[in-house]
Amino acid sequence: MYGAATGPIPEAAEQWAQTHPREGKGRRVRVTGGGLKFAAPDKGIGMASPSELLAVAVEAAKSAGDIIRKGFYQTKHVEHKGQVDLVTETDKTCEDLIFHFLRKHYPDHKFIGEETSAAHGTSELTDHPTWIVDPLDGTTNFVHGFPFVCVSIGLTIGKVPTIGVVYNPIMNELFTGVRGQGAFLNGSPIKASSQTELVKSLLVTEAGTNRDVSTVDATTNRINNLLFKVRSIRMLDLCYEIGFGGPWDVAGGAVIVQEAGGLVFDPDGGEFDIMSRRVAASNIHLKDAFVKELKRN
Repeated sequence: MYGAATGPIPEAAEQWAQTHPREGKGRRVRVTGGGLKFAAPDKGIGMASPSELLAVAVEAAKSAGDIIRKGFYQTKHVEHKGQVDLVTETDKTCEDLIFHFLRKHYPDHKFIGEETSAAHGTSELTDHPTWIVDPLDGTTNFVHGFPFVCVSIGLTIGKVPTIGVVYNPIMNELFTGVRGQGAFLNGSPIKASSQTELVKSLLVTEAGTNRDVSTVDATTNRINNLLFKVRSIRMLDLCYEIGFGGPWDVAGGAVIVQEAGGLVFDPDGGEFDIMSRRVAASNIHLKDAFVKELKRN
């Protein structure tokens, strides 16, 4: 089901759209070549198109981004969900805003969010259209004034990531992807790395929030071993993480990577499961060698 991003929106998405028309009247938006444009006022709105879904997600992300940008330069009130897992009022405010906005447009959709659904243990994923949101990914960076933060919004249909929006309001970077329609950064098409040699690759990983001894030992050992196989542990060519927070950490980015021509998969080389808290990504040239090293470590 997962691999290089090709083909139309999954059959489950099309079937759902045909049986769940949008209700109400308003002004539709569409996406053309990665840029947002308004269409004429809708006269009897039909099914929610992928372009419309993306435009709504972008508007929600940018609205939350305004709050993040303002809060970035102010004193933060920080709570601890764990030893290194932080949450701020900005996280909560942004999630409330995003979900309110999305529910207004799609009241019959499902919703999973880091600050609400996870806290109440209600993050079960079904075939129903489901918005999965991390309102402020990179809270630790946000608290410390480091500009690598983002709003992440993903829509799954039939459990398949179909729409993805990742927006960094501090650096003004808007990544978008729609299954079958490509990936874009600020409206310009983007493509996965063309690197073919693992030893020349850049890798990004993370220690995660779990600080028990066995997890830390396993993570550091894996990183130490990979240091001898790749050029640098950073970003661009390869990514993997095991034990991340939840589907909100990958729902937006997965379809963007796939639509850029990259691969998203389980670290053991199998099919990616968005609910598994395990993910790896690479271009098509590096996957086999990358998985081989991950299995070895």
